[in-house]
Amino acid sequence: MTSSSFAYSQAGSLAEAAKAAASQTDAKLIAGGQSLLGAIKLGLAAPEALIDISGLAELRGIRVDAGQLRIGAMTTHATVAASKEVQAAIPALADLAGRIGDRQVRNRGTLGGSLANNDPAACYSAAVLGLGATIHTDQRSIAADDFFKGLYETALQAGEIITSVSFPIPSKAAWQKFKQPASRFSIVGVFVAQTVGGVRVAVTGAGPCVFRAQALEQALAASWSAAAAQGVTIAADGLNSDLHGSAEYRAALIPVLAGRAVAAAA
Repeated sequence: MTSSSFAYSQAGSLAEAAKAAASQTDAKLIAGGQSLLGAIKLGLAAPEALIDISGLAELRGIRVDAGQLRIGAMTTHATVAASKEVQAAIPALADLAGRIGDRQVRNRGTLGGSLANNDPAACYSAAVLGLGATIHTDQRSIAADDFFKGLYETALQAGEIITSVSFPIPSKAAWQKFKQPASRFSIVGVFVAQTVGGVRVAVTGAGPCVFRAQALEQALAASWSAAAAQGVTIAADGLNSDLHGSAEYRAALIPVLAGRAVAAAA
C-alpha cells in the first residue's frame, strides 16, 4: 500500500456535490465513511478527491406514501432501525438495520453509502434486492434487479449520486443472518419476502455479489413454509470460499437461513 493525498471539500447542496463530482476525474463521495475509509485504509481505493455530503439534510428522512417506504440515502442505519414508520411498514427492514455492524457503524453508516459500495457481504443489499426496491439518483431511477452488477460494482455512473430508495411494502418479509463474529458482516444472509410481484429471496455474503435464489423463490411460491425452503439444494458453484467458510458450507447455510426467515415472517 502506498500513501496518497487527496483534495477534500464539503458540498452545500446536492447540485453542488454533483458539479464537484463531475469536475473531478477520480472523486468519491463520502458521508458516514464506514465503507469508503475502510477501503482506503486497505488500499482498495485511492481517490484524488473526497466530496463530503454528510451535511445535506435533503438526503435524509423516512416517509410512507402510496404503499411505498421511501428512505433518504443519507439516513443512518440506526435511524432506520429506530424508526416507527419502518417498524410498522417493514419490520424486517428495521430488524436488518439494527443488526448491521456495531453501534459506531450504525450511527455513522448510511443507506446510500452501503449500496454504492456494494460489499459482497453487506446486509442492506439483501433487503433492497429482496423487496424489489428502486434506487433513486440525481439522474434516474434504477430497479434493484438492475443495480447490483458484481464485486463492488453497481449500475451507478461516474458522479451519479444516490438520493433515496423506495421499498414496496410486502405482505410478509424477514431477515436471517449468520454473521462473522468479529466484523459482523454476513457469512451468509438471506432476506425473504412476499411481494405484489411474487416471492423474492435475496442472498448476501455467499457470492461475489448479492443475488436472488430462484430455486428458493419457486419452492416458496408453491409452499410458503420453512420445510419447503430447507428442502431446496443450492449448488456451491461460484460461491465464496474463504477462511470463514467453504463454498459448500455457504451453499448448505442458504436454505437453512431461508427456512428460519420464513418461520420468522410467519
